[in-house]
Amino acid sequence: MKIAIAQVNTIIGDFKHNFDRIIYFANKAKGFLCDLIVFQELVVTGYPPHDLLEKKDFVDASLAWLDKLVSSIDGIGVVCGFVDKNPNDEGKPLYNAAALFEDGKILHKAYKRLLPTYDVFDERRYFEPGRSFEAFPYKGRRVGLTICEDVWNDKNFFRKRIYNVDPLSLMIKDGADLIINISSSIFHAGKMEFRWKMLGALSEKYSVPIIYANQVGGNDSFLFDGISTVFDRNGKVIARGRDFKEDFIVCDLKAAEASDDIHPVSGSETESLLKALIMGTRDYVKKCGFSKVIVGLSGGIDSALTAYIAVMALGPENVMAVFMPSQYTSGENSEDTKELAKNIGIDLMRIPINGIFKEFLKFLSPSFDESDPGITEQNIQARIRSTILMALSNRHGSLLLSTGNKSELAVGYCTLYGDMSGGLAVISDVSKTLVYELARYINTDKEYIPKRIIEKAPSAELKPGQLDQDDLPPYEILDSILKGYIEDFKSVEELVDMGFDKKLVKDIISRIDRNEYKRHQAAPCLKVTSKAFGYGRRYSIAKKISPYILPSPKIKLQAIFSRP
Repeated sequence: MKIAIAQVNTIIGDFKHNFDRIIYFANKAKGFLCDLIVFQELVVTGYPPHDLLEKKDFVDASLAWLDKLVSSIDGIGVVCGFVDKNPNDEGKPLYNAAALFEDGKILHKAYKRLLPTYDVFDERRYFEPGRSFEAFPYKGRRVGLTICEDVWNDKNFFRKRIYNVDPLSLMIKDGADLIINISSSIFHAGKMEFRWKMLGALSEKYSVPIIYANQVGGNDSFLFDGISTVFDRNGKVIARGRDFKEDFIVCDLKAAEASDDIHPVSGSETESLLKALIMGTRDYVKKCGFSKVIVGLSGGIDSALTAYIAVMALGPENVMAVFMPSQYTSGENSEDTKELAKNIGIDLMRIPINGIFKEFLKFLSPSFDESDPGITEQNIQARIRSTILMALSNRHGSLLLSTGNKSELAVGYCTLYGDMSGGLAVISDVSKTLVYELARYINTDKEYIPKRIIEKAPSAELKPGQLDQDDLPPYEILDSILKGYIEDFKSVEELVDMGFDKKLVKDIISRIDRNEYKRHQAAPCLKVTSKAFGYGRRYSIAKKISPYILPSPKIKLQAIFSRP
């Protein structure tokens, strides 16, 4: 059987766009004389549709567009993901479904059996799990049609399984000799290698080819890397799509050795991460209806990285940069900002804030002690800059990109309604140490980010001689503790056992907990780690701050009154 895979960059709810992309790739597959083309999970609606699934008109429209697809494509079999209604009175009203159709007829439907509810996933909120684990005959094969999570529960691969059934193993028992998995697997650093290892091990274990079709593109905070892949029965990759781009691959299972269709992917985790951020920025901006963005430049590395990503995503002609020096801004930062703008080809607007800041203090002086300036005065400067940037955003119809990193957001080293303002927080899931790593990678062949920006000590420049390290531990220590606590869920004791000072660990965790209210009001981020702030990390604002106190040893109750 000659099979094509198309990884499509969908737009949630834009049925016409998704329909057109499916038709385009189906016709392309026919030109390659393919028997079957496979699309990703929920390709008709876009993934994830979230609470749009609660709207009857959305579900009805999606089914109408599926019917149009079935009637519009002939001469080739098509597997695609869609939303189906549950005809039963019990259970959730919908299924996360896959259909195989050909020449105007739906030949088979499959419903997703394993519905994830961890991290950013909440599929049990909408969907009823499928109950069938049967393979079905198609063109001389017995096909096991699975949807994403259905293959993520092998007892030999996962030490701790969260489901009590393994759909893949049951389909193999039913005679499946070809597994098709349609997926919308959300990207994070390191997941590509894990996915390859898992799928390769499964194909080798069961001695069956696996067709893996994955979504590509950015939808809000969620990024999808594509890399659709075909594994032969020995676990070898015999076809593979690109990462972070729409792509189309073909594999003839009868002549796999002679028809390898392997497209290039990132050669390192750093390259993969940079591609993800560029794709995520481009898709978020364009899918939200914008074409241009604004970035406030400070002369520091975070805003420099954000500006570079914006230029790579949208082109230099669509990026407006604004430099807003104060009385505390160094001459070096002014020079470095000009050099950066020149290197990446963007225009730079300069708007000093000295006068505005003095006017603020003048009107606030009756209730302020001017002889003892502190954090309030620092925050006023950040909020002045935010007001200027938002005014330009409104005037020019451009989206403001905020430039804070994950390390700062974690401990609250940022100003609410100040530098946190914006429509998208491009690098807020990127630690400070990783910001430096990305900057060095960007400069591999050409110096885009001025060397001095990378080498100088970071500073908010909101008071004389200010450095980040005056208020924070060295970033390599801070980021290690943050990763342990936020992404690896380690306790104070476990972090101390890793060699970190207990007082420092407790202070950092306290800062993380205290600043939850800021993160609840932050712009959407681009998720690139296993645990990002936002939708997938849900903590109360009003709560007891950790570390938590264990109960005292059991106290034996004593009688208050003696017997008469």
